Amino acid sequence: MTDIKQDVQKIVPTERAKAAIQQHRKASFYIKKYLTIFLGAIIAAAGLELFLIPNNVIDGGVVGISIMMSSITGLSLGVFLVLLNIPFLYLGYKQIGKNFAIATTIAICLLSAWSAVFAPIPRVTDDPFLAAIFGGIIDGLGVGLIIRAGGSLDGTEIVAIIMDKKSVFSVGEVVMFINLFILSSAGLLYGWDKAMYSLVAYFVISKMIDVVIKGLDESYAVMIVTNEHDEITSALNDRLGRGVTLLHGQGGYTGEPKEVLYCVVTRLEVDKLKEIVLEKDENAFVTINAVHDIVGGRFKKKAIH
Repeated sequence: MTDIKQDVQKIVPTERAKAAIQQHRKASFYIKKYLTIFLGAIIAAAGLELFLIPNNVIDGGVVGISIMMSSITGLSLGVFLVLLNIPFLYLGYKQIGKNFAIATTIAICLLSAWSAVFAPIPRVTDDPFLAAIFGGIIDGLGVGLIIRAGGSLDGTEIVAIIMDKKSVFSVGEVVMFINLFILSSAGLLYGWDKAMYSLVAYFVISKMIDVVIKGLDESYAVMIVTNEHDEITSALNDRLGRGVTLLHGQGGYTGEPKEVLYCVVTRLEVDKLKEIVLEKDENAFVTINAVHDIVGGRFKKKAIH
């Protein structure tokens, strides 16, 4: 009986320790998440107020509509950012989830606040083309950080996600249609030259968002169907420094057992991987797909040779 009590006493502290570690990880996750949103809102506000808005160059989506409404009425940008996003926040809460709605609400409120801070500061450049390029880069960086942290600044994306489920149009097609309408409205308000600058800014912003979300050094997931799995695995470990997962498969036509290798490499390593695979098995079947994010499973990197 004494031994059982001692075992229980040993188990309880272990469970408490695990719970404490989980709570610490959860707290760290949310701290990092909202610090990223805070930083993203500052950067996005700087791009808008110091470059785009003073030159009558707009972004797409709700932000673009808010900029135009602010110009027409004379009210601050933040007022329209909050008011116009309220119905989209409700849709996001219902269709996507509570965490997304909370993160988006915080991001919008922070962007509104920081826009008011940056608004009195003189614009950096009077050249609309430079404003479109550099404002787009800065704004895209901020928006990308917010999206990467699980939030959003654009209610049109929420509408696009919902319509994607209920129509034949993709998210990208819906967003593009809405933004073409918004940028056309900018042409009527500011002139067609400013609308074209806005289109340049929108393109730069979208590309910058992709860079932030995917990273400068894009990663690719590779699946290799081969009969020489041992040699290829050894070569990838030794010459690329990449970990490989072995999956057991079966040929759908022949019924023969097949080994499938799975690994993740960077864009710069793709050609070297192909070279290694074909060197070991010229009949290998290789598929390569872009990876948007990687969590855990890091393998110590070695020089390519």
